[in-house]
Amino acid sequence: MKDVVLEHITKSYNKGAVRAVEDVSLEVDKGELFGLIGPDGAGKTSIFRILTTLLLADSGSAAVHGFDVVKDFRAIRSRVGYMPGRFSLYQDLTVEENLSFFATVFNTSIQENYDLIKDIYEHIEPFKKRRAGKLSGGMKQKLALCCALIHRPEVLFLDEPTTGVDAVSRKEFWGMLRRLKEQGITILVSTPYMDEATLCERIALIQNGRIMSVETPDNIIASYPHALYAIRSENMNALLHDLRRAGEVASSHSFGDHHHITFRAGGEEAVQQNLLQRLREAGHRELSLQPIRPTIEDCFIQQMPA
Repeated sequence: MKDVVLEHITKSYNKGAVRAVEDVSLEVDKGELFGLIGPDGAGKTSIFRILTTLLLADSGSAAVHGFDVVKDFRAIRSRVGYMPGRFSLYQDLTVEENLSFFATVFNTSIQENYDLIKDIYEHIEPFKKRRAGKLSGGMKQKLALCCALIHRPEVLFLDEPTTGVDAVSRKEFWGMLRRLKEQGITILVSTPYMDEATLCERIALIQNGRIMSVETPDNIIASYPHALYAIRSENMNALLHDLRRAGEVASSHSFGDHHHITFRAGGEEAVQQNLLQRLREAGHRELSLQPIRPTIEDCFIQQMPA
């Protein structure tokens, strides 16, 4: 069963001047952990707001758990949980008051669905009397997730849930999502962090409102069409400049303490050695070049329109 279906969804703002979503079609299976991966402004939030019935598309159709997002919006709202990218709970209410409020809105109670949020709530229970606005980023994240789950939704939408939180909280959060998936909840996560893509079962890469590919992370990486190499030297800025002027280099991008490059001629040993020799002659020192496995970020850059 498909829990989420989008068919040719388009959405514009400013009387059509800004096209946020462009002819997007995709399907998410029931019980799947699905990632929508792309930078800020790619259209992720607009898609989530359409699916949670907070925004109307200009054209196309969409359904969540078998219900149409326009005709059946009331049925959808009772069956989905939504955690927006910006912390939107009541900052003057305590942790406990926020959770009780959202339980009441959905005509349930904390006790009725406590088993679902227990593992998450235990992290913030020592602070249950603290106002939400005084919590750390990681604690706000956990409280927002508890509030999105308190009515036991069948589909959970998390819009950039780990933006602005520390690395430990990010790791904890993804552990929580894996445990939630075991409860049979369909989970859609949007994120600009390419490293989080590998934590999803399937992902959609999105840029400028268009879906570039939908596949498992492993299959997307396996489909990378070129041999990829990592190169570095003492002066990384000058190295990138010289690589982009080299005729045998097809692409070059900065990745942390290395540059990732591909060769036009396939990167045979003679081509590599010729490039290294010319770079040494140009004054580069401590050069190293080695083959590497592509990352999701490499694949995203490769798929971007020229």
